[in-house]
Amino acid sequence: MYKDKYNLWMNSEFVDEKTKEELRSIADDPKELEDRFYQNLEFGTAGLRGILGAGKNRMNKYTVGFATQGLANHIAKWGQKYKDKGVAIAYDSRNMSEEFAKTTALILCANGIRTYLFDSLRPVPVLSFAIRHLKCISGIVITASHNPPEYNGYKVYWKEGYQLTPNQAQEISDEISLIYDFKYIKTIDEEDAIAQGFLHYISSEIDGPYNDAIVSQCLNRELIVEKGNHLNIVYSPLHGSGNVPLRKALKSVGFEHVYVVREQEKPDGNFPTVKVPNPEEISVFELAKKLANEKNADIIIATDPDADRIGIAYKDKKGNYINLSGNQIGCILEYYLISQLREKGDLPKNGVIIKSIVSTDLVDRIADDFNVNVESTLTGFKYIGEKIEEYANTKLRKYILGFEESYGYLVGDHARDKDAVGASLILCEMALYYKENGKNLGDVLEEIYQAYGYYIDCIESIKLGGKEGSERLKKIAAFFRKDLPMKWAGLNVQYIEDYLQGKRNTVGEGTEKLSLPQSNVIKIYLEDDSWFCVRPSGTEPKIKIYFSIRGKTLEEAKNKLEAIRDEVMKKAIEAQN
Repeated sequence: MYKDKYNLWMNSEFVDEKTKEELRSIADDPKELEDRFYQNLEFGTAGLRGILGAGKNRMNKYTVGFATQGLANHIAKWGQKYKDKGVAIAYDSRNMSEEFAKTTALILCANGIRTYLFDSLRPVPVLSFAIRHLKCISGIVITASHNPPEYNGYKVYWKEGYQLTPNQAQEISDEISLIYDFKYIKTIDEEDAIAQGFLHYISSEIDGPYNDAIVSQCLNRELIVEKGNHLNIVYSPLHGSGNVPLRKALKSVGFEHVYVVREQEKPDGNFPTVKVPNPEEISVFELAKKLANEKNADIIIATDPDADRIGIAYKDKKGNYINLSGNQIGCILEYYLISQLREKGDLPKNGVIIKSIVSTDLVDRIADDFNVNVESTLTGFKYIGEKIEEYANTKLRKYILGFEESYGYLVGDHARDKDAVGASLILCEMALYYKENGKNLGDVLEEIYQAYGYYIDCIESIKLGGKEGSERLKKIAAFFRKDLPMKWAGLNVQYIEDYLQGKRNTVGEGTEKLSLPQSNVIKIYLEDDSWFCVRPSGTEPKIKIYFSIRGKTLEEAKNKLEAIRDEVMKKAIEAQN
């Protein structure tokens, strides 16, 4: 079957010679051929994501073309009004991102759809903002976020500014599946697209309003104006798109001492200084910490290539730089925002924090103390974006903060996706505020723990590529769904939430229906309110297992985590065989 698809590409007049030459080079490698052609690169709620290369199961201009034509056909069904609203397109620093962005734009233009293409790389939050600002029907970012350099991707957004929901993604996927041949992918020359009024390059007309929007979220602007020069900041864009907008934002509010890691400043899709450009990884901070020691920095910031995720490290009293987890950043950010809003008399009575189901329950404990609501959504910031949009329309809740444990935060409702640029402003303001009160971020975190309990979290991943790996990953998920042990490290299972079946099973009491949509996630709560969660990735060939452990002391929480994690991972490894 895969050989037929291979031959279709090799015999097509629409496939260029360079691509055919790459495919000829693997003609005698059946395993590689099968991996490239055994399936189409899957289009889902996150759009496309895959390894760069020739073939149906790879990211290339042809798979981008099929996806874009499918999206164009979907938009056309909405009528001319929606084609005229247009689609905004951004791209990051990854290899082939600019080329894929232009390919996408010209296919849309060939389908009579107005297209707004950024003139140079831009972060995800700027694209989300642009969709809303320009009142587009859709938007696209060419990026693979924090994946290794051999990856790229194609994120699709809808008119509200968040990524596609499952129903929307399925409708577009169905359109893509109807395109059987390259000849059905329309295109047009750039000059003709501009002359006919379809292609519009955009730049400062979006950048300025976006910067104004994120600056308006500062709670202590006067403090920054007066004492912003007291805070030393080191920043690394990790070779990505955050450098220009983030430095502009910090400068515009009054932070004067911002030092950029020069080795990681320029956009580079090969990410030569890191294994993966992921601010979740402590190793990517190595160069930043060296610079921080030289500049006596108070805080280090790193953003991923599309600048929707942010990692930070703070200087402790011994002069060491300590990285915070995504949950820890979210909790300190939450505590700062709602405590400052209350102090200023601006904390809304119907305020809400929105987080994912795999984020720490410490969020809930803090919010309860301030009479702030917390809502949990499925993993994926689009679900948080949906809730923000709902409350913007119904006024039932006043949105304060959205966050995921995977280092994604949105302060303010200017966008509907996580925003590392906007979050950096508030994080630096927060660091300055606490510094002026004689505290570092670690001191604040300890205060939170003492008040609400010690929570410790971690994530383990099992990554298995190829067709065989995919089958083994399914076995792991099936084990936790069907053969789950009812005791872990001496702690009884209290209840199980299976989001694929849409049920919560409380041990000894029966089941009840979950309110969230279906998703292949199993979350297991233990009797001490600790939990772990098994979630196959929707964009990569891996399973993530999340742990959130509660203890009376930090040492107790660490010991529990080690014991529970060891048992869970041992069972996961056994299940795949």
